Amino acid sequence: MITLGGLAIVMISVVMGYVLHHGNLMVLYQPTELLIIGGAALGALIASSTPNLLKHLVVETKEAFFGNGIGKDKYIQVLQCMNEIFRLATQNPLAIEKHVEEPENSEIFKKYPLLLKDHHAMSFLCNTLTLLVSGNISPYDLDDLLDQDIQALHREEAQVPATLNRLSDALPGLGIVAAVLGVVITMGKLTQGKEVIGQSVAAALVGTFLGILLCYGIFQPVAAKVQTSLDEKGDFLLVIKAGLIAHCKGSRPAVSLEFTRRNIPPQFRPSFKELEVAISPTSAASNIKAA
Repeated sequence: MITLGGLAIVMISVVMGYVLHHGNLMVLYQPTELLIIGGAALGALIASSTPNLLKHLVVETKEAFFGNGIGKDKYIQVLQCMNEIFRLATQNPLAIEKHVEEPENSEIFKKYPLLLKDHHAMSFLCNTLTLLVSGNISPYDLDDLLDQDIQALHREEAQVPATLNRLSDALPGLGIVAAVLGVVITMGKLTQGKEVIGQSVAAALVGTFLGILLCYGIFQPVAAKVQTSLDEKGDFLLVIKAGLIAHCKGSRPAVSLEFTRRNIPPQFRPSFKELEVAISPTSAASNIKAA
């Protein structure tokens, strides 16, 4: 919601500044100019994208507007979950197999809804745990494998902000197209008097105004927000990776968990005391009741 608030401030500031300069708001109401810019931009977006990219674009943009991002609560849940997984795997490695094969039915994962609904993180975690149970892989090979997995995901997701940035770069040019068409129309009104010509020129210039405003005031900030959201998701996977690598090296559950905690970004990282409280039996019992 903070993104919507920021964009609202942009629009209100521009309109209020225009009004305070004694501007006529009705002059800015040019639906045909918006149709030219918006329609051309939409067509260019569809022409340059695949169906899969368009789907990701809708999902990531929606999350940028209405998502809450990855906060401390989610990091605490991943620490709690990995603590249970590491301890269970230490006692009996095969015991985690049923949990990672059907995580949505797992009594462990169902206690951590913020983690469970994160498809990419769950796939990353469960696929790696399945590999550790069924195969013999060195920590160094696992490190390379997880890096490649994260990079592949990043390449796919990075197309979304890149596409939004390309679209935003095109908007000023499309605004000029709308303005030029407005000037062409104006040329046919030269005999209708100064007032008519002035109104027609003003309407044409609105196209340039809309193109620039949409570029720098709307689409580029949204693209930046989407990129920030994707970076947060990447950091979350790196946190999970750190714990999995430590576990693969044979570290004790408490040590593997500390590797996980230390890789959490400082602004979201729980203290050692907070972690102790979170993984205490009392906290685990509370999670079961809440699930």
